Amino acid sequence: MKMLKILLFCLVLVFTSCGIGQPNPTYVYNTNPNYTWGFADFYGAYYANYNKNNVISLSLFSDSLKIDDLGNLTGVGQSLFLEDVFVEPKDTLLPVGTYSVNNTGLPFTVSSGRNDTIDNVIYPIGARISYYELNAAKSKMQLISSGSFTVTQSGSVYNIVCDFKTTDSILLKGTFSAKLPTYNQSIVVPKSVRRNNLVYLK
Repeated sequence: MKMLKILLFCLVLVFTSCGIGQPNPTYVYNTNPNYTWGFADFYGAYYANYNKNNVISLSLFSDSLKIDDLGNLTGVGQSLFLEDVFVEPKDTLLPVGTYSVNNTGLPFTVSSGRNDTIDNVIYPIGARISYYELNAAKSKMQLISSGSFTVTQSGSVYNIVCDFKTTDSILLKGTFSAKLPTYNQSIVVPKSVRRNNLVYLK
């Protein structure tokens, strides 16, 4: 009997050391990305038929993400896309201030992330973050439901601090400090026509 107990104890030790019966650890995404480059797109009064405020989109990327010659985003990292940032009708660049996530369309707001259906096709719109992971099966896009981001400026350098919450209730931080080129898309994108991202996200 004593030998049987010793044998069982040894088997338990072997199984434990091999991880048998242990749950897989939860996959952890970066919830505090450091965005090192990005750009803004100015669309003017894109929703002029019911909202006179100007619209800017903001795209920020971590340093390990690059754009290839075909315009595809490649690499591993995080990409933040704030699709509808509303500013005053006089503003053509991203003004300093704090922007809250809501769908009022008022100045200093950004639309929350949500799914929109057009011709039976689902499109994500509004604020969202995309994760490009080394294990491609873990790559995903997450909608942003609430929070804010704050913009300050020092010369030509923009400083952006994010304080968001995603639709799965994950707190999402993030910072950016660099120049922010702004491209005028108001002359090439007709109002109320669906906008395509200038960077092709895989």
